[in-house]
Amino acid sequence: MPLTSKRDEIRTPISSDFDIVKARQRGRELAATLGFPPTDLALIATAISELARNIVRYADRGEIILSLVEKGEKRGIVVVARDDGPGIPDIELALQDGFSTSGSLGLGLPGCRRLMDEFDINSRNGMGTIITVKKWLR
Repeated sequence: MPLTSKRDEIRTPISSDFDIVKARQRGRELAATLGFPPTDLALIATAISELARNIVRYADRGEIILSLVEKGEKRGIVVVARDDGPGIPDIELALQDGFSTSGSLGLGLPGCRRLMDEFDINSRNGMGTIITVKKWLR
């Protein structure tokens, strides 16, 4: 599945609440260029917020990478959240509604998985986490 070239990626370093807002706005703008309806724009922005907030909360810093994707006739947006934090010790547990190691409601990762069409997570203890999500234009 071809992704856009690296020059077509929008990279946003994440280390503060301000960066979360910036990544969310950039994702919403990129998705709007494809013609996503307002409801999907809100879902995409929410997913980006959740992913970026987890970077700030658990890894201190990382980045959100946005790009467009095509697969046959389908077009969509790809959001990659990447950090070099401590990693997620138990991914299966982290994806359960209500599980949290920070005292939150534990809806971030499971909610993000529900909001987007595709969800992939790769994490290693002490090595960081990469989460890739996609939303397809219908």
